[in-house]
Amino acid sequence: MGNMATEIVAFLLTISGWILVSSTLPTDYWKVSSVDGTVITTATFWSNLWKTCVTDSTGVSNCKDFPSMLALDAYIQVCRGLMIAAVCLGFFGAILALVGMKCTKIGGSETTKARLTVFSGFHFILSGLCCMTACSIYAHRITTDFFDPLFVAQKFELGAALFIGWAGSVLCILGGFIFCLSLSEGFSIRAEYSYSGTAPFVTARNKQSNTVNSLQKEPRGPLKQFGRNAYV
Repeated sequence: MGNMATEIVAFLLTISGWILVSSTLPTDYWKVSSVDGTVITTATFWSNLWKTCVTDSTGVSNCKDFPSMLALDAYIQVCRGLMIAAVCLGFFGAILALVGMKCTKIGGSETTKARLTVFSGFHFILSGLCCMTACSIYAHRITTDFFDPLFVAQKFELGAALFIGWAGSVLCILGGFIFCLSLSEGFSIRAEYSYSGTAPFVTARNKQSNTVNSLQKEPRGPLKQFGRNAYV
């Protein structure tokens, strides 16, 4: 019962993290223009992995999608691939978790369900690592340009999407590690099955040895009696 409750907690953590990771991908504010050193701000620039936008003082926003994927900076392409991989890994991890958890009636034997739960944990850990790597690469580029004294273009600050992605990554990794604890459960079940299979063999072998010993002891009495009669 305790292990089932642990799996439910891990499932809630991983699903919450996967939802945050999935919501990070289309979120607008990956980076926002900095107002440091600016007296009058007439517009706010912000962008994400798919478009760049500007919002004027009246609140009207004008967005422009990136025209060419091959013309993008390399770090944006890498972040796109990592985020898509994180969403896909989390999706398959959720399916494996639903099949492998003890509270469900599908998945086969206890050993098979434990292995599926471990595989789902690996998927969620990889999903969290992919999202964390993507957010870290994007944030590193922003901070590098911000603290570069030779960079004269518009400087940006970290957007809300990066913090949402980091939070989702931590939840996915934490829940994935809890799912991986089911690996010891699978080994204990396997050891129990192997012990129950070898116990009858050991019992039969002991019975056979006891029978042989009794047969060897029985003829000794008559032989000694026969020897006495022959001597007399």
